[in-house]
Amino acid sequence: MKTSNKKQILLVGNPNVGKSTVFNLLCNKKQKTGNYAGVTVASHSGDYDYQGENIEIIDLPGSYSIYPSSEDEAILSKFLIKEQDQYSGVVYILEALSIKRGLLLFQQIQDLGIPTLLVVNQIDQAERRGIKIDIDQLSKELNVTVLQANAKENQGIEELRAEIHKGSFTKSDTVSFDIPTEHKGLVFKILAETKEENQYKIWTLLSSDTYLGKIETVHEQLNNDEVKCLVPKRLQTQETIRRYQEIDKIITKVLFKKPQFKELLTEKLDKVLVHPIWGYVIFGFILLIIFQSVFFLAEYPMNWISEFFLWFSSFANAHLPAGPINSLLANGIIPGVGGIMVFAPQIGILLYFLYLLEDSGYMARVIFLMDRFLRPFGLNGKSIVPLVSGTACAIPAIMSTRNIENVKERLITILVTPFMTCSARLPVYSIIIGLIIPNKYFIGISYKAIALMAMYFLGFFTSLIAALILKKVIKSTAKSFLVMDLPSYKMPLFGYDFKIVLGKVWEFITGAGKIIFLFSIVIWFFSYIGPKQNDDEFVATDVKLEQSYLAKMGKSIEPAIAPLGYDWKMGVGILTSFVAREVFVGTMSTLYSLDDEAPEGTIIEKMRSDRKPNGDKVYSFATGISILFFYAFAMQCVSTLAVVYRETKSWKWTMAQLFGMSGLAYIASLIVYQILK
Repeated sequence: MKTSNKKQILLVGNPNVGKSTVFNLLCNKKQKTGNYAGVTVASHSGDYDYQGENIEIIDLPGSYSIYPSSEDEAILSKFLIKEQDQYSGVVYILEALSIKRGLLLFQQIQDLGIPTLLVVNQIDQAERRGIKIDIDQLSKELNVTVLQANAKENQGIEELRAEIHKGSFTKSDTVSFDIPTEHKGLVFKILAETKEENQYKIWTLLSSDTYLGKIETVHEQLNNDEVKCLVPKRLQTQETIRRYQEIDKIITKVLFKKPQFKELLTEKLDKVLVHPIWGYVIFGFILLIIFQSVFFLAEYPMNWISEFFLWFSSFANAHLPAGPINSLLANGIIPGVGGIMVFAPQIGILLYFLYLLEDSGYMARVIFLMDRFLRPFGLNGKSIVPLVSGTACAIPAIMSTRNIENVKERLITILVTPFMTCSARLPVYSIIIGLIIPNKYFIGISYKAIALMAMYFLGFFTSLIAALILKKVIKSTAKSFLVMDLPSYKMPLFGYDFKIVLGKVWEFITGAGKIIFLFSIVIWFFSYIGPKQNDDEFVATDVKLEQSYLAKMGKSIEPAIAPLGYDWKMGVGILTSFVAREVFVGTMSTLYSLDDEAPEGTIIEKMRSDRKPNGDKVYSFATGISILFFYAFAMQCVSTLAVVYRETKSWKWTMAQLFGMSGLAYIASLIVYQILK
């Protein structure tokens, strides 16, 4: 038992029971929550002070059993068993609608000799379904303190703080699971040899090849013989059956249902939303509304931000002394940073809609709906969570694959997720679509929204084709099945989700801003200097853009990119954006601000007016489509590559992803440009 002044508590439960919401309320955190399994894919910690005591809460990934079948569940097992002497107890969150399912893991934790406190969450949902739970009887049957809560409405949280402070954690002295007779001799022999007191802990050693939360890397798992898992799985199944037989006896004493049950809104909606035909139609319609909103709702704030940075650049140019500092700020840093900040409203709107879908419970239906669709491609329904999350950022999306049990499906999902259109691609798509797509409407939907939706679908279907190829390449015979509960629909927390979005947008701005700030300085420096004009100079300064070293470097790669329809400026933008895709927009904004021949106005206006020596548009329709295809396929994010290696521990797959995606981007851009020019 921990004896330091700081009390450490673990927050545990099945997936989608409200753990993250309880964690946020206890610690006043802003961790993202979602009404579907697999949101928490690593432990999150936070603390709060209560009556002079500091209490640390660790929110662990959801799991249905003590035996880990995926990497995020292994985190839970490690904390519960290996780190048992580091925490004071476990607060177990039990969903009122799924008591039977939740009691399996709870009793396993009890049998490990861990002090527990039980919280029955979402009581209101149970009452609406005519379910009554006898809390006192449940406490008596389990020999544990039981609290009621409705975390979405912030009910029961203060009582939970008080009980944690009082130390209302109960440690069971007996083991509820009766170890099978044929294994008792071996268990007692190991007990004597190891001097371990808890016989159930020895049983978990026998019935789990991943004891203590040890999960091999994806690379190691692929090379392992899967036959070794057969015996442990048989013992785990044997334990599960026996436990549920005892749990059923408890359920009959504590849970009562009204004889007449009225069909609730959730059941009515699911008849349409998970329909094998209408479900897909409605999902497509919802996406179309989101993309229309990305352009329509963001138009005014984008114009305000653009006008502010134009004014700021002019102000700096007019009030700073003429010279390199003036040029650096007015034509380099301010336009570069402004070029990316102008797209913050679009990113915010997209993320907000995604969070509302997750919070409402609809995203769980999307997982269920897509499972049958994805299986022929070597994926399962759980793969849709990383794929959809990839529309925000590929990094947390790849990390969220840890809840995919099947190693082959997990590896395929990791490798294809970067094809999904992330928020870093959105500024590139937005600026190119704004250049080449006319401002017209089709039955009330703008052409630009349709074009943006097409780019998202292009990324999605490319990921499916890539998954189909990888399914044939990666050798693994393991089978998988999607087992999940569809949660009831809930009213999203609009204000809370808005705060989360503001934080995410700020993270994007500060993260991208740092990179663009650095590249703006580098780009300005090489555009400010050029080859010396006479013997007295080391280098010429304040030269025209076409005579700068930057132009010379860009033109040196022009032969390689000219077949794609790109000039040297686009080449510089593409090279810099291999660090992060959004850098392309900042680079182009800086370059056109440094070009003395470019007209005044926004970055889109400057790019639209740019002409080739023969008078043709630089950004023709063919060139624009070529750029869109390049950014749809190319792997241009160093951070994503780092996460892919960390999750797979394989340079082979990481490099295959980098060169495969980049090669596909070049070939696809070449083909579409040559066809359309």
